[in-house]
Amino acid sequence: MNIPARRQSRVNHDSQLLGTAQGVLREEAGALLALADHLDDSFVAAVEMIRQATGSVIVTGMGKAGLIGQKIAATLASTGTRSHFIHPAEAIHGDLGRIDDQDIVMVLSHSGETEEVVRLLPALVARRLPILAMTGRVESQLGQQADVVLSIGSIEEAGELKLAPTTSTTMMLALGDALSLVLSQLGGFQAEDFARYHPGGSLGRQLALVEEMMRPLADCRLTEDSKTVREVLVKLGRPGRRCGAVLVVNAKGMLTGIFTDSDLARILEQQQEHVLDGPIREVMTESPRMITHGKLMSEAIDVLVACKISELPVVDDAGCPVGLIDITDVVEIATVAEFSEHGEEAGEKNSEHILPLTKHG
Repeated sequence: MNIPARRQSRVNHDSQLLGTAQGVLREEAGALLALADHLDDSFVAAVEMIRQATGSVIVTGMGKAGLIGQKIAATLASTGTRSHFIHPAEAIHGDLGRIDDQDIVMVLSHSGETEEVVRLLPALVARRLPILAMTGRVESQLGQQADVVLSIGSIEEAGELKLAPTTSTTMMLALGDALSLVLSQLGGFQAEDFARYHPGGSLGRQLALVEEMMRPLADCRLTEDSKTVREVLVKLGRPGRRCGAVLVVNAKGMLTGIFTDSDLARILEQQQEHVLDGPIREVMTESPRMITHGKLMSEAIDVLVACKISELPVVDDAGCPVGLIDITDVVEIATVAEFSEHGEEAGEKNSEHILPLTKHG
C-alpha cells in the first residue's frame, strides 16, 4: 500500500525529532556513566568537608549553574544537611553578610571563570571560608582557589550546537544528588526526619503520623458490643459528615470489632432485618484490621490498599480505639488506581466474612 507523500513526510519529520531527542538523552546519560566511573577521592574529601563543618553549606553559582545550585541547596536541606543558596552577584553587594564564619561555600561554574564567581572568590578567601568547587576545569581560577574540587571533566554539551548548558548542568545536578544522599545516609537520616521537613503536600501526608490525620474518637461512632444494631444506629446518628463504620468495644474499652455501612446493606439485601434487634457483636467483623498510633500514614495506606478496606481503626498500645482512618480523608495521597481496580467500594470488603446471618435465618 502506498503511503501519501504528505503523511510520509510527517512520519520522517517525527522520526527525526525523536532521533534528536534520543541523541540528547544518550549523550547526557553517557556523560553521567563516565562521571560515575571516574569518581575519586575528591568526592570523599567533599563529603568530609561538609560533615566536619559546624555551619551551613552555602551554595552559589551564576546562570544555569546557579539554578542547579538552588536545587542542590534544596536537596541538601531536605535530606538533613543545612544549606542555603546565595546569588554571587548579590553576594558581592551585601549578601556576604548572610554567610557565617562556620559555613562552607560550594561554588558551581562549568568554566571556573564566570565573572561574578571570580569576583566573589577574593572575599571568600579573605574570610578563610572553605571553598568546595564543582567545575569542569580544575586549572581555572575557581579550581585554583578551592580547597576541594569536584571535577565534571572536559565535556561537550548536548545537541547540534554544543552551546547551551545541558550535559554540564545535568552532571552537576547528579553530583549534588550523590553528595546529598551520601551525607544523608552517613547522618542516619530516617523517614521520620524526612517527614519533619516535608509536612505539606501528598508526600508530607504519607509521612505524617496516623494520629495527625485520623478522625479523632470524638468524631467517630463508638459503641459497646452488647448494644443492639438498631440501638446503635439510632443513638449514634450524627449531623454532618459521618464515618461509614461503627467501632465496637468490650466492657474494658478494647476494640473487638467494626460494623460498616456495607454490613448494614447486606442485612437489608438478605432481608434479615430481625438481626437488627440482636447484639451488634453477632454481626460485626471481629478482630478487624487496625493500626497502632505512632505509625506512619504510608503504613496505614498500605493496609487500606492491601486489605481493600475503606476504614482503618487506630488504637493505642492497650488496644483501645483512639480514632479512625477513613479512605475519603486520604484519597489524595493513596494511589487511586489501586482502589478503582477492585470495581467496588473498598468498604464492602472490610469484613471477609459474609455476616453470620444463616444462624439467624
